[in-house]
Amino acid sequence: MERLTKALKKFCMVLDRLAGLCFAGVMLLIIANIITRTAFNHPIMGTYEMVGFLTALGIGFALAHCFLQDGHIAVSFVVDRLSLNTQSIVAIFVNLLASVFMFAVGWYLMAYGLSMKLNGSVSLTAEIPIYPFIFMVAVGVFALSLAVFYKVIVSCQALQAANKIKRAL
Repeated sequence: MERLTKALKKFCMVLDRLAGLCFAGVMLLIIANIITRTAFNHPIMGTYEMVGFLTALGIGFALAHCFLQDGHIAVSFVVDRLSLNTQSIVAIFVNLLASVFMFAVGWYLMAYGLSMKLNGSVSLTAEIPIYPFIFMVAVGVFALSLAVFYKVIVSCQALQAANKIKRAL
């Protein structure tokens, strides 16, 4: 289990670094577009589309690592007042639902990407194929699904530990 945990965390870290590169690319592309538009009166064709694609990739790739770092907003003022057993049960239930939902989202993104590939859909200005970006975002969503399922396992272990302590007392 420990090797799987390390592999998942490393994969999510790699995706997060790729997300950082995507956002750095967005920044450089926008700066280059401003410079070429101002200095040479010739903007970079398809900048708007490429910024959109890179931003979608950055968000998709960053989701899982952010979740593992507990970086998402969580409103838990009600759950925090419950016992540790009940907190673990709620976490198991919520994370299991979220994991299944994220897996379904990834699945449908893959299907959507395949349909875009079969249709030959491309962006309007630069005529960049759209499906590779959809597939890559789906990879990020699948990684999020695995990260959420990992939290289900952690919550199950916490529930089991709490029950052991309770029986020992």
